[in-house]
This record gives sequence, C-alpha cells and structure tokens, in this order.
Amino acid sequence: MRMPEGKLIITAAVCGSAPTKADNPAVPYTPEEIAQESLRAWRAGAAVVHIHVRNPVTGAPAFEQSLFAEVVGRLRSESDLTINLTTSGLHLQGPDAESLRLMPLELEPDMCSLDVGSLNFRGGRVFINPETWVERAALEMRRAGIKPEIEVFDLGHMRQALATAERRVFAPPLYFQLCLGIPWGVEGTIEALMDMRRRLPSDCRWSALGRGADQLPINTATILLGGHVRVGFEDNIYLSRGVPARSNADFVERIVALARILGREVASCSDAREILGLPPPRLAGGTPSGTGGVGG
Repeated sequence: MRMPEGKLIITAAVCGSAPTKADNPAVPYTPEEIAQESLRAWRAGAAVVHIHVRNPVTGAPAFEQSLFAEVVGRLRSESDLTINLTTSGLHLQGPDAESLRLMPLELEPDMCSLDVGSLNFRGGRVFINPETWVERAALEMRRAGIKPEIEVFDLGHMRQALATAERRVFAPPLYFQLCLGIPWGVEGTIEALMDMRRRLPSDCRWSALGRGADQLPINTATILLGGHVRVGFEDNIYLSRGVPARSNADFVERIVALARILGREVASCSDAREILGLPPPRLAGGTPSGTGGVGG
C-alpha cells in the first residue's frame, strides 16, 4: 500500500505532569478523565494521544501501572487511537528509577516517548537522561516492538539522538518530537524550529510542539514545513490570551481548521499508523485489530 503523502498527524498530549485544575479546571486527573479527554481529542481529529497519569485525588504526577493500564484499556475499548505512553519519570527517584521508567512497555502501547539528553528546568529541577539510559530504553523498546518517539529539547540532544541512531538501535522510520520553548531548552521561535529541522535525517518522520504562547506559531510553521504537530494541556492551557481551553479537543479542532486553510489533509488513525510504520491497533483484550478505523 502506498504511504499517504502530506497528511498531518495530530498528537494530543492531554495532561502532562505540570498543569493543575487550579490553572484550568478542565485538566484531567483520574484515568477516566484522561481517557475521556483523549477520546474528545480523537473525535476532533487527533490520531495519537500522549499519556501521563496523575494522582486521581491531588493531581500530583504519578507513575503507577494500574493508572496507565486503566487509561489504555478504556482507549482500546472505544477507539483506534495510537497510544503513546510517557517514560519520562521526571519525579522518580532512587537506584531503580531507570527500570521503573520502562514499566509502561509492559502494557504494550504503540509508542513510548524517549527523552534524549538532560536538561535544566526552572525551580532547580534537572531532567536527567544519560546516554546509557537512552540506549537501554531504545533497545528495550525495539525488542518489545514499541516505536520510540524521540523527544529532543535542544540542539545537543539532536546530536546525541543522531549518534544513537547510527548504532541502529532505533527501528526505522525514526520519529522525532521537537520540543521548543521549554526552559532551558531551545527557544520557541521559527528560527530555532528551522535550525532543528535542518539537522533531521531526510528519511525520518517528525513533529513539533511549542510551549504556551509558542504553541500556535510553532504549529503553523510545522504544518507549512511538512511536519506533524502536538497540542494539548501538557504544553498549553489557553486557547488564546486569557481564555482557557475547555478541552484538549479545542486545540485539535483549531489545528484541523488551520490544516484545511494551509492545504494539509489531516491523517486518520490508520493513515498515522502507516506513516509511522506501526501495525494495526490492539483491541482491549490485547489482540491486534484487523483494520484501523478513522478516529478523526
């Protein structure tokens, strides 16, 4: 089958680990809320959801298998979404932290995020992703048949990712997520986006996100450059200045309308799987589906 050319994959990152209901009451905490937000984004046109889980009561970042499993089960029973589980584990501590970060692989998601390179965050936090972790995670994802979403936050991260790719630990096609506007990574400007894109392998797939007010400009430029886009509460809680989004679906609907204006067709779930080189979706019982439906 010929790969759909030019179609735009929309990823919804529905809650992340930072925004709270105090910031925007629509931010989901419970597995049911996270699943429902994911399904709203799917119905609006998203083909991929990027999942973090939260303490259902407090909203604090969580990394519990039971919470991930409930979200995954709900999504598989109601959609053909491509499910991308986080392995960031920013808040995990101790000697077993790296092993714990790989726990989501046990749930057999379609994809997992793989953060390449360490980064200083505001507030004194350090996001630690040493070279040994990146290679271990990449190899374990490949053995499990799970595609890594290679997240890079700076130009040095890109260099590390490309050096890792040369050791053939990533199964082709490579899929990069360019993360712009995250303090203290690469700035969220069109110039920075162009510089990162210029360094990408010619045969890879790529997406980009912008944080906060950078979201819409980066989304727009990425659509024009032929990349894919990520939106959602993880990156931004406002639809416009001072106007909180009511749902992740608000961001997806805006991208669908923008893509239409800019001449990009939005990828269905089955299109997205073909573009990314993924097998058919798994059903709630864990068996592969025969066909991929249209989620948007």
